[in-house]
Amino acid sequence: MVLAMCDSSFVSLPEVNDLLLMTFAINEPGGMVKFALLTTVGSVAGCALLYALGRKGGEAFLRKTFADERLARVQRWYQRHGILAVIVPSLLPPPTPFKIFVLSAGTFGISWPKFLTAVVIGRGIRYFTEGILAVMYGPAAIQFVQKNYGKVGLAFAIVIVVSAVIFFSFGRRRVPTIEA
Repeated sequence: MVLAMCDSSFVSLPEVNDLLLMTFAINEPGGMVKFALLTTVGSVAGCALLYALGRKGGEAFLRKTFADERLARVQRWYQRHGILAVIVPSLLPPPTPFKIFVLSAGTFGISWPKFLTAVVIGRGIRYFTEGILAVMYGPAAIQFVQKNYGKVGLAFAIVIVVSAVIFFSFGRRRVPTIEA
């Protein structure tokens, strides 16, 4: 949990959470839910620190890092896609710069409840899936994830985006009312 918090905040530990979670789940399959939950909670806590930093002064950092036009494009993307702008990168493997997406969410004013929901969904899917794979396939799961992490993360991201598009498409349609 502590490593997940560090990795999601200021210290980069690419794939360490994933490998530790899977190793623990292989060695103690009955504890997989606990390990995945603790890893998710740690990651959410670390993301909360970066989000808070983004709320307090992330714009100055982003302006130094990115050109104004690119920053404006990213801001419009966040305003248009909301929590998907956090969920999708939370599923993608390193070297996806997830920290920038978290910092940007705070900077561009994604609400705390939406941000929290997005991180819990994204990281929960990632870590629970890895835990399940570890329990089902043992050490072979670690090799599979290492070789196919990008493909698996991208597949999850596509499923979430397609699901959101379908949900919002049907949600915007209004059922005609019959007046008596």
